[in-house]
Amino acid sequence: MADIIQLLPDHVANQIAAGEVVQRPASVVKELLENAIDAESTEIKLIIKDSGKTLIQVIDNGKGMSVTDARLSFERHATSKIRSAEDLFNLHTKGFRGEALASIAAIAHVELKTKQEQDELGTQIEIEGSDLKAQNVVVTPKGTSLAVKHLFFNIPARRNFLKSNAVELRHIIDEFHRVALAHPSIVFAMYHNGSEIFNLPSSNYRQRVVNIFGGKTNEKLVPVEETTEVLKISGFVGKPEFAKKTKNEQFFFVNNRFIKSPYLNHAINSAFEGLVKDGAHPSYFLNLTVDPKTIDINIHPTKTEIKFDDEHTLYAILRSAVKHSLGQFNIAPVLDFDSDPNLNTPYDYKDKSVATPPTIEVDRDFNPFKEKVSHGGGSSKPAVAFKKQNTSSWDSLYVGLESKSTQQDHNFSEVEFESDSKNETLFDDSQTETTQATYQLHNKYIVSTIKSGMLMIDQHRAHQRVLYENLLKNMTVKEAVSQQLLFPLQLHFSSTELPILIQLKEDLESTGFAFSSVKDHTIEITGVPLGVPESEVSIILEQLISDVEQEVPDSNFSATDLLAKSMAKSLAIKTGQSLNKQEQEHLVNSLFACKEPTVSPTNKTTFITMSVDDIDKKFM
Repeated sequence: MADIIQLLPDHVANQIAAGEVVQRPASVVKELLENAIDAESTEIKLIIKDSGKTLIQVIDNGKGMSVTDARLSFERHATSKIRSAEDLFNLHTKGFRGEALASIAAIAHVELKTKQEQDELGTQIEIEGSDLKAQNVVVTPKGTSLAVKHLFFNIPARRNFLKSNAVELRHIIDEFHRVALAHPSIVFAMYHNGSEIFNLPSSNYRQRVVNIFGGKTNEKLVPVEETTEVLKISGFVGKPEFAKKTKNEQFFFVNNRFIKSPYLNHAINSAFEGLVKDGAHPSYFLNLTVDPKTIDINIHPTKTEIKFDDEHTLYAILRSAVKHSLGQFNIAPVLDFDSDPNLNTPYDYKDKSVATPPTIEVDRDFNPFKEKVSHGGGSSKPAVAFKKQNTSSWDSLYVGLESKSTQQDHNFSEVEFESDSKNETLFDDSQTETTQATYQLHNKYIVSTIKSGMLMIDQHRAHQRVLYENLLKNMTVKEAVSQQLLFPLQLHFSSTELPILIQLKEDLESTGFAFSSVKDHTIEITGVPLGVPESEVSIILEQLISDVEQEVPDSNFSATDLLAKSMAKSLAIKTGQSLNKQEQEHLVNSLFACKEPTVSPTNKTTFITMSVDDIDKKFM
């Protein structure tokens, strides 16, 4: 039998590797930014066109590369970061695999310009689909400029699977945030389609967080500092009252590298237990410094997952450090029922001396049992306040009231009788059972009887369906009714959340929202849809942002449809909410008046039926 195993050509192997390293334009951004940081750059500029589908360019002022290094950098497993296998457990650089540039060059048009400081001229290299097209000498400033054009030009299937420009841009901004937060001393700038998105100066860590997420973030931050033999923690957590429904403001950095760790995230959630509402996620920006020998980064091509030698110790230290910070800054105060808060004296008062003792004034003529009775002449004399009255005067109080009280008692008895008779007709148990056949089970399901057997409805999903169809009707058929607010409502959003709301502003206005101004990370709302309480507005908008960021709105989805689904999910009655008989009956009737009563807006079953035969089989 002939041999059937053969070596793959280099360009095929590079495309296979690209499938792991380059998943979307954001993956290219991450690799290029990390290479610029490894080159010891102090200024990095990111230029994007069409959300990375047309152009991704990173310009830095780092060390640059020689002619040989520039050409060799596009070969597989060619790297300057490590020399031996032992170096994998003592990494101080972002990259080490030597696959990024080779993978990118296999699926895009790449143009590289680079020059070292001591050289007079630099090197320009052009590669298309792993094929070297040109290599020239060029005049260029110190550092490296790498432009990636027409991503996935030779893999149309991958290009077709890319999401809309808005979604891909959000992923790019997420990667930009992760790199910029890890290196606050480096100047970063980002441009998209010619407009400036970010311009971050060199600063400390707190300023970098505020520059990225908006000026209002500063008041939300609680510093966390802890140093042990195993782990050093620095950074900030958000105050519990500013917890969000999204996880956009959750960042772990281990040795200045962004990582994802559900285990360590659970430690943060455990520290915030009891302080945040269900479904809300606390913000945190934490830098963890550990010995490089105790972690393994080489478990995934994207290098966002890390294995720790002793995760349990890190969990305990991290949880304790966050709880300590929350308590230290009176975010989660410790209750001491034995101490008198009136006796607490500020520490800076202990060295102060008393200038003048307080004076006490006493009115020695004051007598609470005396009162002044004025006479016609204006003179007054003390009189006894409590004077014994004759019993006859007490009897006179009731003169003429006997007939009135009898009449009042008679009238009251008639009213009481009428109300009792009404209560009997409205709320008599026997009457309710015959006319009303709905019951609430565990404050979650509504059970009702039908001719063939039994009906069980999920109250949350059913109400979602009712609200969803009503909202769609208001947005598309009817003119939206807006309820004007007495005082404008100001809500603050981060630089990533604000563009989403601006994009959906027109659709929000069609539902009844009224905006007076949108600027400086702040949205001022002057009107809300009819029936939406003011306290629910921020929850609705946060839920809408969460849905958009989870890639729900694609090119195949309508923004109006998404908005209706999101608002229905926010406003629907929750599991655990008790409903009276009238509310139960109204919900059942409203559900079966819908066009699609069988499923919720997210295509989940709203009710199930059990026939009498099915119930009989349970007793066999």
